[in-house]
Amino acid sequence: MQHFKVQHDKVGQKFYIALGEDKEALLAYTEVNDVMDLHHMFVPEEARGQGLAEQLALAAFEFARKNHMRIIPSCPYIRDTFLKEHPECMDLVTRDI
Repeated sequence: MQHFKVQHDKVGQKFYIALGEDKEALLAYTEVNDVMDLHHMFVPEEARGQGLAEQLALAAFEFARKNHMRIIPSCPYIRDTFLKEHPECMDLVTRDI
């Protein structure tokens, strides 16, 4: 798997990978108190299958862990795929805000 540089836009509340030509893969969230609701993952069709979604999710969970935050996995990819492949991240998951 190729490693991409994940950037964090705290003001825009997203983790993203710049793909050039004004395109990006992104994981959007909403932050309330010490909880991040990961609610939207988008990877352009031509960039799919390269592990970008997983790298974005790993960056979000790493950020949450370092900052003592909890995560609500509203995004179907996070909830249905990522957490099944990364059960070590389940300790950060909450349903409460």
